Amino acid sequence: MTKYKYNRRSLRLKHYDYAKAGFYFITVCAQNKEHLFGEIVDGVMVLNVAGEMVNTLWYEMMDDFPNVHLHEFVIMPNHIHGIIEIVDNVGADSISALNHDKKICMDPKRAEMDSAPTSTVDIPRIMQSFKRHTTLQYIKMVKNNTLPPFNKRIWQRNYYEHVIRDDVDYERVATYIINNPVTWDDDVLSKP
Repeated sequence: MTKYKYNRRSLRLKHYDYAKAGFYFITVCAQNKEHLFGEIVDGVMVLNVAGEMVNTLWYEMMDDFPNVHLHEFVIMPNHIHGIIEIVDNVGADSISALNHDKKICMDPKRAEMDSAPTSTVDIPRIMQSFKRHTTLQYIKMVKNNTLPPFNKRIWQRNYYEHVIRDDVDYERVATYIINNPVTWDDDVLSKP
């Protein structure tokens, strides 16, 4: 065994601040590109129970991260695409602590899944939270026989991100997300 066995290459830009206000295009694939979330029928994504759960938890991220706005989003049979906007991290520490306390009082089921708040919201933290919440919910649904068992992971270890630089880039990405179900047969992610 070499000492580098667990040294995995990061897909992130080395010196970019992912807590910086801006727009981020995110793609997360299911482990082994398994079709877990539904199917494409006549160019329209039809969500199954797992897809509905993922959809709900994506939008519930707004509760966890008040300085995050969600834009275009699509769930595909084996991946998701979305645009996340970080508005501002000023005062995130006090906002995060306030929301953490609120969750404990208002929704104990979600509070038990959350870790202690940290001072800065960034894309890695958002994606870690999303993947964690969806995985825990998926496990609960397997245990109550709502979903079939899965092999070790729901999501691939990493995710793809692209920092959206300007309005032209935003329009290109937004159009791609919106049209993704229609172009499914040509999508490289449609093939396992």
